[in-house]
Amino acid sequence: DAHNEGLLRARIKELTLVNEMSLLIGLAFMTIGTFLGAIWANESWGRYWGWDPKETWALITLVVYALVEHLRLVRRWYSLWSFNFLTVLAFGSVLMTFFGVNYFLSGMHSYGENEEKMTFIFFPSQQHHQHRNEEHEEYQYFLKNQSHSLFTHFMNNLNQIAT
Repeated sequence: DAHNEGLLRARIKELTLVNEMSLLIGLAFMTIGTFLGAIWANESWGRYWGWDPKETWALITLVVYALVEHLRLVRRWYSLWSFNFLTVLAFGSVLMTFFGVNYFLSGMHSYGENEEKMTFIFFPSQQHHQHRNEEHEEYQYFLKNQSHSLFTHFMNNLNQIAT
C-alpha cells in the first residue's frame, strides 16, 4: 500500500510538471497572440485596443494564466493540489474566451446576440449573418464618429489634471 501511494505521488508530480509546461506554453502563445491581435486591430480599425468583449476576455485569460504561474512561487499558497486546481480554473477562462464570448456576449467577435443563441452554435442562418453585418457597420460608425471625440475629451481632461 505504501509502495502504491509512492507511485501515485510520483505520477501526480509528473502530471503537475506537464501541467506547468502546458501553462507556460499557453501563456507564451496567448501573449504573442494578444500582441499580434493588437497590431492587426490597429491596421484594420486604426486602434490597438477597443475593450471589445473578446479583447477583454483575452486579457483576462492572459492575466489569470500569469497569476496561476506566479502564485506557484508563493510557498505558503503552493501545493500540488492547489496548482492543478487553479490551472483547471484558468483553462475555464480560455473556454469562456472562446465559447462564452463568441456565442453569448455581444461585440465584434461574437456570434450569438439573438433570441436563438444556442442554435447559432451549430446552424447560423442568413438572418444571423445580416444581423452581424449591421452590427459591424454600427460599430464602425461609432469608431469613426465617437472615438476621436472620446480621445479628445480624455486628453483635455488629462491636460486639466496636469495643470
